[in-house]
Amino acid sequence: MFSRNVTFSVSKLNQYIKNLLSGDSLLSSVWVYGEISNFKLHISGHMYFTLKDKDSIIKCVMFKGNSKKLKFSPEHGMQVLALGYVSLYEQTGQYQLYVEDLIIHGAGELNLKYEQLKNKLTKEGLFDIEQKRDLPRMPKKVGVVTSLTGAVIKDIISIIHRRSPMTEILIAPAMVQGVEAPTSIITALDNLYDKDVDVIIVGRGGGSLEELWCFNNEQVVRKVSESPVPIISAVGHETDFSLTDFAADLRAATPSMAAELVVPTVKELKDKVDFYHTRLNQVLFENLEYKKQELSGITNELQLLNPLNKILVAKEKIDNMHLRINTIMENKYKSQKQILDLLIEKLDSLSPLKTLARGYCICLDDKANVVKSIHKVNLKKQVKLLLNDGQLICNVVEKKDDIYDS
Repeated sequence: MFSRNVTFSVSKLNQYIKNLLSGDSLLSSVWVYGEISNFKLHISGHMYFTLKDKDSIIKCVMFKGNSKKLKFSPEHGMQVLALGYVSLYEQTGQYQLYVEDLIIHGAGELNLKYEQLKNKLTKEGLFDIEQKRDLPRMPKKVGVVTSLTGAVIKDIISIIHRRSPMTEILIAPAMVQGVEAPTSIITALDNLYDKDVDVIIVGRGGGSLEELWCFNNEQVVRKVSESPVPIISAVGHETDFSLTDFAADLRAATPSMAAELVVPTVKELKDKVDFYHTRLNQVLFENLEYKKQELSGITNELQLLNPLNKILVAKEKIDNMHLRINTIMENKYKSQKQILDLLIEKLDSLSPLKTLARGYCICLDDKANVVKSIHKVNLKKQVKLLLNDGQLICNVVEKKDDIYDS
C-alpha cells in the first residue's frame, strides 16, 4: 500500500488502480445485465457501447475476436446479459467492462445458465479438441441411450441394421425430458460402460430449450466426457446445440445421421477393402522393387569382392602393365637407335677413311705413329703412306717447308 505521504504521477495512479481491478477475482469474470446505448461498430470490427440501468451506466468494449462470434447484431435499446472482466483504460482513467460474450436477456434465464456452465466447463478443458477420439471403423457392438418411445429409436435401429446387419445394438432406455432425465441418462450410460460396447449414441428428437435441458445438465455433460468409449451426441435438430454435443467425441445433427456415422455400409466396407487391397499391392510392389535393387547392389558388390574377379582384374592390370612396358621399351629402343644412327653418321663423316676416299693419305712413321710434321721424320727414313685403296712404303729423300713448292 502507498503511504499518505507518497506522491505519484497520474499514470502511476491509473496503473495502480488497474492492477487492483485486475487482481479482483470477482471482477475477472462477471455477468452484467443492462440496456445497450450509444452502440458503435468500428471499422476494425470492435464494438463500443454503454450498458445502463435506471441509475447508472458503464462503458463497454467488445473486441473483434469476440464480437464476430455473436449470433445476433447488438442494437441500441436492447436488453442484454454481458459476460466480461472489469479493467481500467489508463489513457482516460476510466474503468470499463471488456465484454467477451453477449446474450439477449429476452432469451431467458436458461440461456444464461447455459452460457455460464459452458464457460465454466470450457475453462476446465472438458471440450478440448485434443480429447476427442476417432470412431471405431467397424464396431461390433453399438450402445444407444434414448427413449424407447418415439421415432428416434426406430430410426437408429433401422439404419444400423440396413447398413451393417452384423452389428449388435444394445439399448439403454432413458428418460430424455423432465426433472428425472439427468439421473436416468447417467444410469443408462453407466450400464453401457459395463457392457463392453465399442461406441455409444446419445440421442433424442428436436424440442425447445426447456425440453432439451437435461442434455445441458452438468452431471450428464461430465459423464459423457468421462466415457471410456467414443460417444456421438445427436440431440435435437441441426440448429440445436447442447453441452453434451461439445463434450462428446462427435456431434451429429440428428439421431439418424448418428446412426449413419457410427457404422459403415457393406459397400463402404467393400470399397475400403478394395482400397486397402490396392494400396497393399502397391506397397508390396514398391517393396519388391526396392529389394530387387538392393539385391542387385549386393550382387554387384559380391562380384567385386569375388577372388576370381580380383585375380582377373589383377591379371588385366599386369597385362596392361606388360603392354605398357613393351611399348615404352620399344619406343625407347627406337629413340636410342635414332640417336645411335645419328652418332654413327656423324662419326662416319668425321672418319679419316672418308678423308682418304677424297684423295688424301695418312703418313705413318716406322713406329706406326701419324706423322704430323716434316720435322718428325729424318731423311733416309722409311715412312708408310695409307691411301684409300692401299698403302705405299716410301723413303724420305728430301724435306721442304713449303707445301706448295713442287
